[in-house]
Amino acid sequence: MDDRATGIILRTRPLTETSLIVHWLTREHGRVATVAKGARRPKSPFRGKLDLFYLGDFSYARSRRSDLHTLREIVLHETHSGLRRELASLQQASYATAFIEQTTETESPVPELFDLCESFLRHLNQTAPRSLNIFAFEMKALRELGLEPDIYDSKHSEGSRALLRKLTEEDWPVISELQASDMELREVQQFLHGFLIYHLGKFPTGRSEAAASG
Repeated sequence: MDDRATGIILRTRPLTETSLIVHWLTREHGRVATVAKGARRPKSPFRGKLDLFYLGDFSYARSRRSDLHTLREIVLHETHSGLRRELASLQQASYATAFIEQTTETESPVPELFDLCESFLRHLNQTAPRSLNIFAFEMKALRELGLEPDIYDSKHSEGSRALLRKLTEEDWPVISELQASDMELREVQQFLHGFLIYHLGKFPTGRSEAAASG
C-alpha cells in the first residue's frame, strides 16, 4: 500500500536521462526522497509539477532496500511563483531548506518545522525580502528544534533583545512590519552568527546571501 503525505519540494536532481530525484519535507514523515520515473519526458504526468518549493499532496511506494522511494502521484496545490520574480527571495527560501536539511534526520517528522517552512515560503511569496525574515526563521526553527537561544544571557541592548523576542514569537504579518535600527540588526546578526556556529558547527549553505537583504 502506498504512503501518502503533504510535502514541500526541497531539492531536485536528475537521476537518469528520464528520471528525477525529488527531496521533500513532509508533515507526516519528515524528509523523504523519491524517484519520479519518467518525469523528464515531455509527456510525463509529472511534467510541470516537480520544482523547488512546490507544495502538494503525493503518494509513494516505499522501497525495502533504500531510503529512495518511488513517487506515484502528486496533486499540486501551490507553486510559490512569486519567489521566482526576486532573486533575494529565492536565496532566502533556499537557505531555509538548507537549514532544515542540515538540522534534521531523514524520515524523522517534526510537524512544527513543516508548518514553519510552509508559512515562511508563503510569506516570502507575498512580501519583499528582508534580513529580518532570515533571523525570524532561524529563531523560530531553533525553538522547534529545542535549541532556542537564551536572549537574556547576552550583552546586547534591550532593543535587540526585544527584537529577538518578537522574531521568535510573532506571526509573519507582524514581522513584516517590524522596524529595527542598524545597531539592532548588527547585534541580532552577531548573536545568531555565534550561536549557529557553536551549535551547528557550520552555517547552512547560503546564509550570507540570504541575510544580505535590507
